Amino acid sequence: MEKLVETLIYSSRWIMAPIYLGLSLALLALGIKFFQEVLHILPIILEMKEADLVLVVLSLIDLVLVGGLIVMVMFSGYENFVSRLDIGGESEKLDWLGKLDSGSLKNKVAASIVAISSIHLLKIFMNVEKTDSDKLLWYVIIHITFVLSAFAMGILDKMTRKPN
Repeated sequence: MEKLVETLIYSSRWIMAPIYLGLSLALLALGIKFFQEVLHILPIILEMKEADLVLVVLSLIDLVLVGGLIVMVMFSGYENFVSRLDIGGESEKLDWLGKLDSGSLKNKVAASIVAISSIHLLKIFMNVEKTDSDKLLWYVIIHITFVLSAFAMGILDKMTRKPN
């Protein structure tokens, strides 16, 4: 009975496979949104103010960072929790694939969130005249919270790692 329960529990990791596959749909949606934004901006690019163009570019960078985060979570999560990816040909395999454990993945996700938050905060600062000071204060507090959380996670990960 115990062996059956353990086998069922171990096999249940495959429930995560369609969830990771679903992330590829989120990546597709993000790609569509990226190119929609690019196509939207092309006809009016010559009439745009520099600051508005910078805001659009920051939004595009934001989308790219979120896309990279999705890829990292999708591949690393699948490899860490479901099964090794059997990619034909070593030239196709990403260097970091198989090297990110769940702790490293959490740190990379936290760093990505800080980067995304930084870009969002920069966009707000570029439109600071349209933002009331109470909201601005909360944006800064939330960003600092992300930074401190990522820093603390990195320190804790370093403290708990075994020396090689």
